Amino acid sequence: LNAVFELAGQRFMALDGGPYFQFTPATSFFVNCGSEEQINKLWDELSEGGAALMPLQAYPFSRKFGWVKDRYGVSWQLNLGTGAQKITPFLLFVGEQHGKAEEAIRFYTSLFADGAILDIEHNSADDDGPTGTVKRALFQLHGQEFMAMDNHLMHDFTFSPATSFYVHCDSQEEVDHLWHGLSAVPEAEQCGWLGDRFGITWQIVPRVLPEMLSDPDKEKASRVMLAMLEMKKMDIAELERARDG
Repeated sequence: LNAVFELAGQRFMALDGGPYFQFTPATSFFVNCGSEEQINKLWDELSEGGAALMPLQAYPFSRKFGWVKDRYGVSWQLNLGTGAQKITPFLLFVGEQHGKAEEAIRFYTSLFADGAILDIEHNSADDDGPTGTVKRALFQLHGQEFMAMDNHLMHDFTFSPATSFYVHCDSQEEVDHLWHGLSAVPEAEQCGWLGDRFGITWQIVPRVLPEMLSDPDKEKASRVMLAMLEMKKMDIAELERARDG
């Protein structure tokens, strides 16, 4: 099953991918809640059948905050507060990736044409984390806000391909730029999916591909699908040739 849905203005895509990958808290979704009623309701609903990673309560950084893994394994951070974006992907750099949050943020914001660091705060000698690592950060890629931080504590998880970031590209030039910039092992990638050197997974996809795959002419759509399955990096011209027979 493939599905596209929207929550509070944030678009998500989902598919049944089998047992190959597991969601982990290294990628979670930070949700700003405007009222006690809203945060309590979301906490109760997301906690049902799930597990609390940080209890819903007051913390030095928030009047009310909780971190929960829902019954599907997806992690959510609920915060009583407001922000420009209701739901924000949150990247937690742990284990071998600890200490690399700022490197990753600066890399991503330089690679994407309109990338920008909106805020970055480092751990000081008075904080629990190693001095100079990222305490919290907010950055933007293509108008999409992301949050990130380093965490030095021992965890049994890291980033997983179960969560990836889907990038619509308007041209072959953009596909090539992002693919070659992000892919850590190009020969190991498939169908536009790639893993970068920080362990984060991306899908670099031409904007025209969904239209080709949904062509009313089923034979054309089938030829595009077969061509795509043979590709590592998406090639728009090759997809068009397959469509046109």
